[in-house]
Amino acid sequence: MDLSNIKLVVCDMDGTLLNPAHKVSPHFFSLFSELASHIHFVAASGRQYFSIANKLAPITDQITIIAENGGLIQRRNDILFSSHLSQENLQTQLLAIRKIPKTEIILAGKKAAYVENGTPDFLAMFTEFYSSYKVVDDLTKVNDDIMKIALYHPESSEKFIYPFLQGFNPNLTYKVSGIHWLDIAENHTNKGVAISILQKELAITKEETMVFGDYLNDIEMFNQAAFSFAMQNAHKDLKTIAKYQTYSNENQGVEAVLEKLLVAKKGRNSHYPL
Repeated sequence: MDLSNIKLVVCDMDGTLLNPAHKVSPHFFSLFSELASHIHFVAASGRQYFSIANKLAPITDQITIIAENGGLIQRRNDILFSSHLSQENLQTQLLAIRKIPKTEIILAGKKAAYVENGTPDFLAMFTEFYSSYKVVDDLTKVNDDIMKIALYHPESSEKFIYPFLQGFNPNLTYKVSGIHWLDIAENHTNKGVAISILQKELAITKEETMVFGDYLNDIEMFNQAAFSFAMQNAHKDLKTIAKYQTYSNENQGVEAVLEKLLVAKKGRNSHYPL
């Protein structure tokens, strides 16, 4: 596995770069400082931009962030790409979702995230992923560009939400993005499309791209990279299409591969210490 030509590293957040306590390790930041001259790093997550930026605050000005599963690409203050649901799709989808038992609804907008009065447990959990949000009386009356609808089920999104919505609207994508989460977006909105936009902008090929992920919302981005790594804790279907596997997020699987990448770069630039 020759990693010496890697120029773009794309990493999911939850279940991948973040440990089970939702934190980034100091070791990652140390590796990033040594690799930053040779690779461009991208955080690609279903999280809100503000949440990702907070988690990666020491390096936010040096990276690109793909938020809302590809609904937004932002580098510092520059928005490189954004996508939002049409009002027709949004309204008809909300009506259908309200019929699904035990399902919490989040509208991920450009200005903020929006929720109706959820349970205290849900709101406490929700703020981990959406640091900028508003509680509203009626989601159908929100005035913002909505990049995606995020749905939460306390037991399983794959078992209790996905069967209700699969194929409901052929113009929309229904993506299981975590044990409890399912995201709804326009068909052209996903991490893979976002990465292809960045590859074109940066003149970087698939052969020069490395990606890390753990769930089904990472499938499209795995198809955009010659070096795709599924975490040990990844969904079984993602492991099937991954070229490689690494340790779990609890055991710093991303950092283990980045150490190998640094060794490969050191061979070409020996002044870089391990």
